[in-house]
Amino acid sequence: MMSRIEKKLKLSDEKFKRRIGTTKPVFQTMLDILHTAHAKLHKAGGKPNDLSVGDKLLITLKYYREYMTMESIADDYECDKSSICRSIHWVEDVLSADGRFQLPGKQALQDDKEITTVAIDVTEHPIERPQKNRKTGILARKSVIRSNRRLLRTL
Repeated sequence: MMSRIEKKLKLSDEKFKRRIGTTKPVFQTMLDILHTAHAKLHKAGGKPNDLSVGDKLLITLKYYREYMTMESIADDYECDKSSICRSIHWVEDVLSADGRFQLPGKQALQDDKEITTVAIDVTEHPIERPQKNRKTGILARKSVIRSNRRLLRTL
């Protein structure tokens, strides 16, 4: 049975770039970096991963390219959402630590005179807070609570 990586690499260069978001040489470089990090991490052994290194890279690129939720990616790969989340964070950390795929900082943007426009995604997300209502508040009056304390002290 052919792995997902092998299927993707058999695509033409144009289709590969359109579906994955990178060229094949860049994808292969990322994969090599991740394989090296995975080998160092599991040199002493340990529990086998739910997902292969190639699948983790595909998941991360799919997450960024298609804006899919982690739940829907987890359904596609038949694993738990937490595995998807850990995989995405691991790939991000390893690739940014390598340095070849790290974005320039704020100072580099300020020093570069060729850059005239910078787009920043600042979409707002609502904060989920419990709704205040009478059921979640204190139901008994303070005077009743004080009188109950007095009764307990006398007993």
